[in-house]
Amino acid sequence: MTDQVVRVLVVDDDAAARALHGRYVDEVPGFRVVGSAATGEGAVERAREGVDLVLLDMRLPDISGVEVLHRLRTLGTHGLDVLVISSSQDQVTVRQALAAHVVGYLVKPFTHDLLRRRLETYRREHQARADAGRDREMTQGDIDRLLGTGTVRLPARSSAGALPKGLAEVTLARVRESLDPVAYISASEVAVACGLSRATAQRYLEHLVATGTIDLAHRYGARGRPRILYRLAPSPPE
Repeated sequence: MTDQVVRVLVVDDDAAARALHGRYVDEVPGFRVVGSAATGEGAVERAREGVDLVLLDMRLPDISGVEVLHRLRTLGTHGLDVLVISSSQDQVTVRQALAAHVVGYLVKPFTHDLLRRRLETYRREHQARADAGRDREMTQGDIDRLLGTGTVRLPARSSAGALPKGLAEVTLARVRESLDPVAYISASEVAVACGLSRATAQRYLEHLVATGTIDLAHRYGARGRPRILYRLAPSPPE
């Protein structure tokens, strides 16, 4: 086990919740709260300054937690992990969070003991990944397997074109073409533009979100229910 301390950012719009969760974290050996944020924008900005783990609420006053997740991925914050802590339990939010490869999803309210166990599990897995990534001396057998017949054989790249069962390339292309890199539109609007049912359009959109091809945003109406909108993800700078 390494002596390195895991730096934690606590994100929640409720000041009492931030203080409580921060206290929980600081009581777990090997973790230290280095900052907090009450908004999604604040979370993204603070995460860029250097943290290891974000405790992220999904219901924030400016942008949704899902959008925070996708902004962090777009920024290329390598090595940063996210543990969701939220009262949101609807299937759409949970599936979108899991698609962004969070390390866990804790439903509020939760006990101090439950968070402690999740953090301890995370630290063990985090350490295992770090150990696996370190350089080590290669044995003769390792070298022989790499050389093969005299040529270094790199691991085969996975096919980017492989689609989940039930999705078609032609339809996927049509859904992508219906999206704009600037303006967000809803799944219903995509369905109309592509001549699909809303459920079918939603399946293609979820796949594109999971692969990082498109971004999504939550817009809250008068009754507080989020409306999910989509656009093409901006191309990374060259």
